[in-house]
Amino acid sequence: MITEAQMRLLALCAIRVEGRSVDWALIARCALSGHLDALCEGNIPEESPSARKALPILRHGLRTSLSEHASRIDEELRLAEKVGARLTTVLDSSYPENLRRIPDLPPFLFFRGNLAAEADRKSVAVVGTRDASDIGLSRAKRVSRELSEAGFTISSGLARGIDTAAHETALHFERRTLAVLGTGITRCYPKENFGLLEKIAESGAVLSQFWPSRSPGRDTFPRRNHVTSGISLGSVVIEAARTSGAKMQARVASEQGRHVLLLRSLVDTQEWARKMVDSGRATTVDNTSQMIERLHDPVLPRSEPLTEQLRFDVQ
Repeated sequence: MITEAQMRLLALCAIRVEGRSVDWALIARCALSGHLDALCEGNIPEESPSARKALPILRHGLRTSLSEHASRIDEELRLAEKVGARLTTVLDSSYPENLRRIPDLPPFLFFRGNLAAEADRKSVAVVGTRDASDIGLSRAKRVSRELSEAGFTISSGLARGIDTAAHETALHFERRTLAVLGTGITRCYPKENFGLLEKIAESGAVLSQFWPSRSPGRDTFPRRNHVTSGISLGSVVIEAARTSGAKMQARVASEQGRHVLLLRSLVDTQEWARKMVDSGRATTVDNTSQMIERLHDPVLPRSEPLTEQLRFDVQ
């Protein structure tokens, strides 16, 4: 049963003015700090470029009652329920702990399966290119197996290639894995991973930060990378070219203060990876033991501020 506070949070996320919405991460930060009422009254208790940009949108949107968004929200909740998905928000104790600590956190998650606070606190993202080489796939499987054997939950983005290998390996060894979707919870992309998604939902969790009906788009997969990184202690990048989404995740992880662990084979062949290591934003690793040692270190301070408005709801 959805609570009144959850409904108000969702209603704020549903505001759209001439195709623009309030920055959802801003809504999440304010709600998390106890300022949901202030938002609903048209006030933003945060001094930031994002807040200044959002204020006129928020106040214009509030000229109509938040309850007018109820029909859309009810339909989205119905779609989620139809596939067996549940809702957690920044207002709820079930919301993943690691995500609470990043500035670009989503205000809500729809999920299938079960959230496990203790296990998911030790999540590690294993990511890489969709067009993986055979040796890259082999490395992803070994890393996923050894990290999961050491007690880490394997998180990834359900994409082809490295992501798929990471999820499948965790499942094969009966270890926990989290899939972060680049779509709404009612969809699966790529379609050939539908069976994999169902298996993950049975023994781990499938997560989405979008409205359940959200289709894949150019903005959704970069946003997926933010959550895959944020839900994890660190990101291990197996294989990724300059244009790969995994390169973006490495950058985001560094900005969020997460550990960025790059295989030596990647650093030796990719200039972007060498630059990250040389600038101190990433660590070169030769084996899983080095990854585990690094992951046991405290989470780092953010390397640079995250000031860009995050667009969750572009249709």
